Order: sequence, then structure tokens, then C-alpha cells
Amino acid sequence: MKVLTWTKGYLAEKGVENARLEAEWLLCAATGLDRVGLYVNFEKPLSEAELAEVRGMVVRRARREPLQYILGTQEFMGLEFAVSPAVLIPRHDTEVLVEEGLKRAKGGSRILDIGVGSGCIAVALAKQLPDAEVSGGDESAEALAVAEKNAVRHGVTVRLRQGSLLAPFLGERFDLIVSNPPYIPTADLAGLQPEVRDFEPRGALDGGADGLDFYRAIIPAAVDHLTGDGWLLVEVGIGQADEVRPLFAMAGFTEIFTARDPAGIDRVVGGRVS
Repeated sequence: MKVLTWTKGYLAEKGVENARLEAEWLLCAATGLDRVGLYVNFEKPLSEAELAEVRGMVVRRARREPLQYILGTQEFMGLEFAVSPAVLIPRHDTEVLVEEGLKRAKGGSRILDIGVGSGCIAVALAKQLPDAEVSGGDESAEALAVAEKNAVRHGVTVRLRQGSLLAPFLGERFDLIVSNPPYIPTADLAGLQPEVRDFEPRGALDGGADGLDFYRAIIPAAVDHLTGDGWLLVEVGIGQADEVRPLFAMAGFTEIFTARDPAGIDRVVGGRVS
């Protein structure tokens, strides 16, 4: 299949990593085949419609648009999530946040995801905890539409509200609050990969001058939104755990802990309200 060889070479020239694998995914999307089917039909020429679709997707990827936005999906916690440029693409690093939340959630827990985005965290928790009441908030109406789509796709209910941080849930308390807030220092944004810097929503990335603005807002505010023994868990960037832990202590949290991702990086900081 000459088109596969050409696509791989073209993407590699444009700086795309794993160019052959991505070329295969794009061809699978255009033909409706899986990777096995792609090779079974290796000598079968593409139709004009398939070629046109492949070319369009390759042009987008060569401009470094994320593959996930082109295909419209990303896998997370074993589930397929719809994604669009309105939401951050789910990362497998964030699965640690879900796993730590599952360790601490009880039967019938009330759970809140601050900055719900695609809904990957909230939906994954709701899927694993069918008797929990899961809510999510986000400033972006477009992001909430994606989250709702994903909740429907996976047959769960997530109560979604628009607004900043905890504002949409004034007067409510939860047993577990989770958040993957923006945490990249503003000055570091320019050095990110083009896929992230030029395409993912800046509001989901920019954590202020030192990357800690949202932790300073969320951690003390969460105290008034947690039940008597409730937990707050947040994802953190590389090297930020040692700066975020004291914010939990200053807000009066106890049993403060850090959890590492599969790469051994401190990825989640959490604590229990005293």
C-alpha cells in the first residue's frame, strides 16, 4: 500500500513521532478497517473518497494538530472518550488520580470533579462507582457539551454545571473532590510541543507564573465543600508535589499523601479534611 509508505514518510518529515503507527491509525479511520484488516487488504487500492479523507487528515496531522482531535477520540481507563479542541486530551498519567479516588470513595459517595473538561475523570469514577453521585463543573460550555456526550456514551449520569472552580456548587458538600487543574507555568507554555501549545485549550494548561495559581484557589476553598472526613485529590505537574503539599497543610488537611504515576513521578497530592 503505497499510501501507507508515503504517509509515514511525510509525517516523519514534519517531525511527527511514531509516524508509521500514526499513518496506520489514519488509514484505519479512512477505510473503517482495524490494523489487522489494513494489512489483510494491503494490496487493495483505496477508493477516491478514502484517498481524499486520508489526504485531509494527513494535512492536519502534518500541521501538528493532535491525532486525537483528528480521530475525535482518546482512550482513558479502558474507555473511549470523545475529544475536541474544546477540551484537554486525556493523559494516562491522570489515571492515577482516578485510581486514588477509587481507593477513598465509599458507597453512595458524593463526588465532584473541578474542571471536568472531557469528563474522563468524572465518567471513569461514575462507571466504577454506580451508586455514587458524581458532579462536574467547568467554565467552558463547549467542554461541558463534550463531557455530557461522554457520560451518555458510557451510560452514566454526571451532574454538570458551568462556572469557575467551586462557584457552581455553593453550599454543597462532597465526600470526594478531585481536580486536574491547569499547572504549567505561563513562561513554559511557549516551549511545549506544537500539538499542545498550538491546539489544546490554553485555559486548561496555564497555571500562572509558577503553575500553582489554581491550587492556591482550590485547596482552601475545598474545605467548605467537603464532608467531615472528605478527601481532596489533585493532579500536579513534575516537581510540584513538594510545593502543593504545604498548601494542604496550611488549609488544615490531614493524612496528606503523594502518589506516583507509572513513570515514578509524583503525580497526585491529596489530603483529608480534619
